[in-house]
Amino acid sequence: MSLGFVMMCHTALHRAAQVARHWAERDCPVVVHVDKRVSDPDFTALKGALGDLPNVKFCGRVKCEWGTWSLVAASQTASEMMLAEFPGVRHVFLASGSCLPLRPVEELKAYLAARPRTDFIESVTTEDVEWTVDGLHAERFLLRFPFSWKRHRRLFDGYVELQRKVGFKRKMPDGLVPHLGSQWWCLSRQTLSAILQDPARKAHDRYFKLVWIPDESYYQTLARKYSTHIESRSLTLSKFDFQGKPHVFYDDHLHLLRRSDCFVARKIWPRANRLYDTFLTDQDRGTVMAEPAPGKIDRVFAKALERRTRGRAGMYMHSRYPNPDWENGKTAAPFSVFQGFNDLFENFESWLSRRLGIRVHGNLFDPARVRFAGDADVFAGCLSASAKLRDYNPERFLTSLIWNTRGERQVFQFSPRDRQRIGSSLAWDGNAQISIITGAWAVPLFTSNKDFLTIRKTAAALQKREVDFVNVLRRVQTRADVRVWTLAEFIEEPMENLQSILDAIDGPSGARITEAPRMVDLTGFGQFLQNLKNQGMNPHMTGDFPVELPGLKHRSEDTRPYLVR
Repeated sequence: MSLGFVMMCHTALHRAAQVARHWAERDCPVVVHVDKRVSDPDFTALKGALGDLPNVKFCGRVKCEWGTWSLVAASQTASEMMLAEFPGVRHVFLASGSCLPLRPVEELKAYLAARPRTDFIESVTTEDVEWTVDGLHAERFLLRFPFSWKRHRRLFDGYVELQRKVGFKRKMPDGLVPHLGSQWWCLSRQTLSAILQDPARKAHDRYFKLVWIPDESYYQTLARKYSTHIESRSLTLSKFDFQGKPHVFYDDHLHLLRRSDCFVARKIWPRANRLYDTFLTDQDRGTVMAEPAPGKIDRVFAKALERRTRGRAGMYMHSRYPNPDWENGKTAAPFSVFQGFNDLFENFESWLSRRLGIRVHGNLFDPARVRFAGDADVFAGCLSASAKLRDYNPERFLTSLIWNTRGERQVFQFSPRDRQRIGSSLAWDGNAQISIITGAWAVPLFTSNKDFLTIRKTAAALQKREVDFVNVLRRVQTRADVRVWTLAEFIEEPMENLQSILDAIDGPSGARITEAPRMVDLTGFGQFLQNLKNQGMNPHMTGDFPVELPGLKHRSEDTRPYLVR
């Protein structure tokens, strides 16, 4: 008899009984503490299920609550019984009712027998702890925490703030240096008895009763005072998520648990029948002295943590809707936005579709309806062309479109005439490639033959919208790949400018443009802009456009768009 188990149980008592029997039948005494909140009939049933095992004892019951001294008091009561009732026990292993042995008990016995004076307890100073949640590191030892965090949250928070304001600080008992760590430990008889039989125990207990989450600091601190050799790690595999909640292991984690080589794991789902049937059956492994290696599966947990907190790129769902700026990319794949091109070029969408070999949409955010490729009423994933449905949440409309068409690059047109709410989302999306010819909105007005007063008012409104959008693109938060030309700049070398955009989509190895899109006839356009100026509306977004435009001239010097990053 060299190893004893202290079990802290409060739920799924039938599983706790299975594990306790597994250990007891292999000559490991077990002392069980059952939360006082468990009903008497359930407690009686558990005692009856283990009543035939003389090395299973039940200690006095404490009403346990998370984050309070009651958990330490319960473990003290059970540990004292273990030391008193079973003098042959050399190591005491603290476990919960949801723990499950992963390796044969004989391997754990042999492992501890080879390290008779070693205490396995995670114990690190507050400066070295990075896993505490809610910011209470050193303060958990310096302030008083008489109120339950779960039941009296307002009192808890208010009392903490009051102590901070008045500068209250508690004094640590002499000889103790605060340490933190996992509450699941395996201590030698010498160390555990020294902690429980210390003449200063009353002072220690009085201090730790008002520490925040004392089950993560009581034994971890006192073990440093009495132990001759501490291995600052737990023999129990327990993983926690980013909120500090323990991961639950299910049947499909079987191979993962085996790979860890840990002796015990928590927290096991009570209905994981495959896990219990597998690990509670004697396994002929020979003599295996492998070191517990939870690091073997850390990569899996890190990946799971990233998937839970960041999700898949561009994936939004009711079960994991990310907080703002927590997204793993706002959309799932790269896409391209063209503004002003279908104003300057005739049948631009069909030309671009032939050039890229993909479907090209019209103005997806047209106020009247969604202009899907082919003027479809319904597109991938049953996305409707209804403007009302789109405008309910245009950001999610776009992310749904990109998600539903993964593998096919989406290209669409945008304009100052469209709904502008999507502008910020486009700017902040690293998948967006945005190409803009500013002032191109004036070309349809030039060819519209409308009343000039109407044209002037419309031009002023469209220019204001375009200025606002371009200003958004120039912000430091912009992550999109943005190319901006004024209309005057673009028409000086339209083929080269188009080629630069297509190269960014296809890559520099893409084919050169062999077929040019047909440009709208701009004869008289310069005079049209001058007329707008004469009537008090300055179309400055078109650039320095000459009144007379005899023809498109190619400059010898290199013309490049300016980039907004």
